[in-house]
Amino acid sequence: MKVLEKLPGVSFQSADPFGAYEWSTRFGVRGFGQSYMGFTLDGVPLGDMSYGNNNGLHISRAISSENIGRVSLSQGSGSLGVASTSNLGGTVQFTSADPENKLGMRVDQTMGSSSTSRTFARLDTGLLESGTKAFFSYTGQSAQKWKGRGAQDQEQFNSKVVHIWEDNKISAFLNTSDRIETDYQDMSIDMQNVLGWGWDNYAPDWKRAIDAAKGGYAGNVGNVNANTGPMDAAYYLGRGLRKDRLMGVAADLAVNEDVRLKSTFYTHTNKGQGQWYTPYVASPGTYVAGTYTGSGLPISIRTTEYSINRSGWVNDLTWTAGINTVNAGVWMEKSYSTLARNYFAVTGPTETNYFLTNPFRTDFVQDFVTTTTQFHVQDTLALMDGQLKTNFGFKSPSVQVDAINQAGSRSGGSITAEKAFLPQLGVNYSLNDMNDIFASASQNMRAYQPGVSGPFSQTAAAFAAGLSSLKPETSESYEMGYRYKGDGLQGSLAAYLSNFHDRMLSVTSTVGIVSVPGTLVNVGSVQSKGLEAALVWTPLPNYTWFNSLTLNDSQYQSDYLNGTTVVSTSGKQVVDAPKLMFNSDIGYESNGWFGNIGGKYTGERYYTYLNDGKVDAYFVMNAAAGYKQANLAGLKEFSAQLSLTNLLDKKYFSTIGSNNFVASDASGSYATMLEGAPRQLFVTLSGKY
Repeated sequence: MKVLEKLPGVSFQSADPFGAYEWSTRFGVRGFGQSYMGFTLDGVPLGDMSYGNNNGLHISRAISSENIGRVSLSQGSGSLGVASTSNLGGTVQFTSADPENKLGMRVDQTMGSSSTSRTFARLDTGLLESGTKAFFSYTGQSAQKWKGRGAQDQEQFNSKVVHIWEDNKISAFLNTSDRIETDYQDMSIDMQNVLGWGWDNYAPDWKRAIDAAKGGYAGNVGNVNANTGPMDAAYYLGRGLRKDRLMGVAADLAVNEDVRLKSTFYTHTNKGQGQWYTPYVASPGTYVAGTYTGSGLPISIRTTEYSINRSGWVNDLTWTAGINTVNAGVWMEKSYSTLARNYFAVTGPTETNYFLTNPFRTDFVQDFVTTTTQFHVQDTLALMDGQLKTNFGFKSPSVQVDAINQAGSRSGGSITAEKAFLPQLGVNYSLNDMNDIFASASQNMRAYQPGVSGPFSQTAAAFAAGLSSLKPETSESYEMGYRYKGDGLQGSLAAYLSNFHDRMLSVTSTVGIVSVPGTLVNVGSVQSKGLEAALVWTPLPNYTWFNSLTLNDSQYQSDYLNGTTVVSTSGKQVVDAPKLMFNSDIGYESNGWFGNIGGKYTGERYYTYLNDGKVDAYFVMNAAAGYKQANLAGLKEFSAQLSLTNLLDKKYFSTIGSNNFVASDASGSYATMLEGAPRQLFVTLSGKY
């Protein structure tokens, strides 16, 4: 995803150099945030890769980055056949690498700042006489937080088996991930001004956390803005745990010379628990023989707990007949998921890097069943001997969510998002071997999401109040551009326009004379327009200079009502959507030596809908250098690489919206941003046997 960040239109944010802290990772394109993107791995849907989604998982848990063979970004229109019901702003399709044809082993070891250690080991069987080949890999990663205390740990196992005969291929994969991550403290502008850069949670200082929970604040914590409150300036600790198991079988078959069938069956299970040492709920006492006794501490552990058990089937049939290439497919998925909020007693500063059981209090428990079906058909015509290509098609998604409220006051019920006809049109005209022009138009829909902030996060009264006016979010995207590909120069220029309708937001609604807070309603439209440019130049042999430029203007088109108050968002800039981004990177490779140095500028970003709260623009540079050689000391290949992130040690806010966005924050007291990591140094040694 850091590679994709260099492309025009793309914004990627993370609070640590590896992107291992999933709570902080944000990926946006052309003013659309991550929850409006679609992501797949080998055609298997990853949902919107948000932290607590019910229909997927983040790519960093789905597969080790070393096993990814290709990544494709489709801005705006995306692909009709992609298995996604959230891709208003485009799609990212990850493709895993196939096993190697030769028997071999690869071992990578990375070490560096923040006690980082990452070990990757992969064994390839090579192509056997039967036409079968496979790989098996293990990844173990551990790093301390760059500020405060706590580790980011992950273990992954990936495997893939491929059998090939004639023009056919069957493959199977099994990927597992076990992750424990420790939270960084979410910051506000006021907190940063009062407490400075590098402020974090209290751990391992248990006494200070207990004192703060009782209202006693050391240092400058007591001076934090009262709208935030010094109690929210830090907590003892926060942590996220995830266990994922992703597996599937795929067939790519030649039915005959003109017809090809691709079919993938997959299943995914997930168990997750987000832990927070909250000073707002006290522990009831000591847990003995199934009951709590005695007077407890003024801190307990609040958890948000998740589980996913989903299975699906993606089918795609392609028929070539003369100038026509017709493609049709259907995707079906059934997802069973749960969401719960529990509280657990604490007796001291013990480590809780495991799944907690036996809560003393439960706020809510919800079960969801999400049924997805999506059909698509398209035809690509090759005209004028292939010089002109046109594509037209449509898709028909239908997503039904059934919710059962098991405990608490959250709503249950059923809600469906569906569209019978979402069209897409594309045209590409080749002027000559080096120049072509293109244009596209598409319409997309985002399905309702169960979970922490979806329709069923409301009370039954709020759900009923907003249901009649609720519509699924939709977008229309238009794009046109020009591409050039020469021997020493490549470039592209594109202009785009996107209209986003029926944006959903939680507000206070008024039904008669009764106010219902926390109601999810449609609050109007958003328009994004912009220009993008990319240029790759080889000024000298062995040197490559890559540049990209993004000019984006994303604005809310409507005001909305919060109760009886008009929130004047019309004409305001969309949150977390920088107007200007620029990337420049120079790479060198010759006689085994390689290196690159580059940086990215990201313009100022708002975190309030009224644009009275923002973070400053920043420019971050990175650099790397290394050497690789074949047939060294018995190795097929050896390489060593030195990497520096945030080369100039820039202090800046990376992620914003970590605790969502708000209408207004004139006092700078809303804690919803995370600091970017300081300069970090890493060394990677790699050997292939």
